[in-house]
Amino acid sequence: MKEHFKMMAAYNTWANRRIYDAAAGLSDEECGRDVGTFFRSMMGTLNHILVADRIWMKRFTGEGDAPTRLDAILHPDLSALRSAREKEDQRIASWIEGLEESTLAGSIAYTTVTNSQRVSQRLAPTLSHFFNHQTHHRGQAHMILSVLGKEPPSLDLAYFQRMPEGQDFA
Repeated sequence: MKEHFKMMAAYNTWANRRIYDAAAGLSDEECGRDVGTFFRSMMGTLNHILVADRIWMKRFTGEGDAPTRLDAILHPDLSALRSAREKEDQRIASWIEGLEESTLAGSIAYTTVTNSQRVSQRLAPTLSHFFNHQTHHRGQAHMILSVLGKEPPSLDLAYFQRMPEGQDFA
């Protein structure tokens, strides 16, 4: 089980790097343009992914900042947002690396952000949600690039597994 989540953390880092590389080619106006996605723009979407990751990592580890709004803009500048994203990706990978299989078989309890409900879930399925959530919103960022007339990068997990970074997981 741990190997699966190590792969997902590595994929997450790789996919985020590819999305941020593509987003770097956007103007400030394009980054902030409301294109009708759930978090409106590239900046809103990329900020949301970081917001959610910080919320989950605070739940998982008990450490770090946890925003109180899912639509918080942590960084209005793409360069600063990318730097924060890279640090969070390192934090995620390090935390996953330190997990024991017995911990993955355990549970986690937390309070939801949207309605302050107390929830208890098994950790491994919750981690699956954590990585799936990132993939879901990266897909929206991918679509935003298309809407803005830019070539979006391939983000398929199978493509990652064929890349040098993913060879350990293929």
